[in-house]
Amino acid sequence: MYNKSQKYKQVMYPRVYVTGIGIISATGNGTEETLDSFFNLRTGIGKLSLFRSTHAGIPVAEVKYNNTILAGHAGIYEHVNTFTRNTLLALVASEQAVNNSGWTDTQEKHTGMVWATTVGGMDFNEQYYRSLLESDQHKDIIGTLDSADCTEKVAARFNIRHQVTTISTACSSSANAIMLGARLIRTNRLQRVLVGGSDSLTRFTLNGFNALEILSPTGCRPFDMNRNGLTIGEGAAALILESEETAEPDRIICELRGYANVNEAFHATASTVDGFGALLAMEKALESARLKPLEISYINAHGTGTEINDLSEGRAIEKLFGNHIPPVSSTKAFTGHTLGAAGAMEAIFSALALKYQILLPGLNFEAQMPELSFKPCLKADPYPLNHVVSNSFGFGGSNTTLILSKA
Repeated sequence: MYNKSQKYKQVMYPRVYVTGIGIISATGNGTEETLDSFFNLRTGIGKLSLFRSTHAGIPVAEVKYNNTILAGHAGIYEHVNTFTRNTLLALVASEQAVNNSGWTDTQEKHTGMVWATTVGGMDFNEQYYRSLLESDQHKDIIGTLDSADCTEKVAARFNIRHQVTTISTACSSSANAIMLGARLIRTNRLQRVLVGGSDSLTRFTLNGFNALEILSPTGCRPFDMNRNGLTIGEGAAALILESEETAEPDRIICELRGYANVNEAFHATASTVDGFGALLAMEKALESARLKPLEISYINAHGTGTEINDLSEGRAIEKLFGNHIPPVSSTKAFTGHTLGAAGAMEAIFSALALKYQILLPGLNFEAQMPELSFKPCLKADPYPLNHVVSNSFGFGGSNTTLILSKA
């Protein structure tokens, strides 16, 4: 009789390692500032200052640099007005990741890039839309409105010319970018991939999420009984993925062990109350990693702080792990929900947890949800970690789970 599992075990894929990481968010620029925020329980959520808005009273998680300062960090000193905030954030994170990995031959043939975003050049769209209707004075920025403009500018910075791709699948975008990058390595199409995502705060996102009536008026509080919505954030996160054939052992941060993307096709913006999509994503990721639930050490949850998401994800975790639920937390009370950057950002947090053998804390937690048997961990405590689940669940039911493992 044909045995699918036996045939699957005979296929040997190259292992995929994370050899470089870079990050910028409301909690800080780089991994050192980020870890300092975690250890000191310092949130990046605060008042809106980037632009005027009738919703300025709603808290957000801004990167604390204006575009001029960001351009300096990104090494852009000419034609700055052709770089959106989204692209500047992406360049800062990517430069960190490339330097962190020690990768110097950026024109190497078997190198590619997969980047993610949801808003693209929306900040320029908002700034120039009306003037573009009246004249062609700013026509040179039209190309920057495209989501792929960010990817192309980052790829050009590092002379990446083989397999350059942009993904936009809402809040799971950069998790899917990581997954696609890993698949390109496993199928021997590439040996090294720059992956990640970026999104900047815009009126479009603030107004849009406010229209959905899911923004917190006080700041998100994941998995709390009195949670009242999510907090919009911004930032960028980049990772260098490498095949075991090219990864230098002393550069390896962790292994990308498994992944899965599923779509429950339930609703345009809401997840199922029973957590079907989240459960399926985690199950498929475990299958991909050839791991059992008991082998998972920690879960970095999607944990947006909305009534539906936390209940749905929590129920999925309980169904999968039963009476053996590992420590769980959501880091969005630090960074806000960074949309297209969230999956990569939280994959980096998971990588840091593995590297330093610590749990990542949640914030703003006061009362346990009566529907769930667990509550989030609240301190950056030392903890033995081998395998970490990182969840990213997006609009339209695009649910992605990554599994990162100790190298």
